[in-house]
Amino acid sequence: MQITQETPADWWEVEALFDLCFAPGREALSSYRLRDDVPPVAALCLTLRDENGLAAAIRYWPVQVGGRDALLLGPIAVHPTHQGEGLGGWLIRESLARARAGGWARVLLVGDAPYYSRFGFALCEGVEMPPPTNPARVLGLALVPGAWDGVGGAVTKAVPQEVSG
Repeated sequence: MQITQETPADWWEVEALFDLCFAPGREALSSYRLRDDVPPVAALCLTLRDENGLAAAIRYWPVQVGGRDALLLGPIAVHPTHQGEGLGGWLIRESLARARAGGWARVLLVGDAPYYSRFGFALCEGVEMPPPTNPARVLGLALVPGAWDGVGGAVTKAVPQEVSG
């Protein structure tokens, strides 16, 4: 198995994996509204392949939490033939290490606390995902000590970066 950065040529294969692994209508979830018309953080969108093809994939998106930059982890999926092999954990650990090295301070996700707590994620009180997100599933991880201290409020789309000339 090899982890590589997702390329534009991988996009539809990754989308097909997400469709396979998630219920129909996944794009109706509130987290997808934060991704609409916003490019993912390419350096953190990773794929894991074996000799049979795509085994797992993870994506990250830039968001704002109360006006502060954060990463939104997700989706992440492991092909059903590879579930239970630790591939999701491998992708999470590798992508978080890359995010930290890339200067990101905080990561946010909507997910199951018992699973994501093993990577250091904890309930993000005071962080408001768009409805109808269950607040008990809003989890955060500080990549820099104290990165979530005093950070709260609405989660919104990332502010487009200005291009300087």
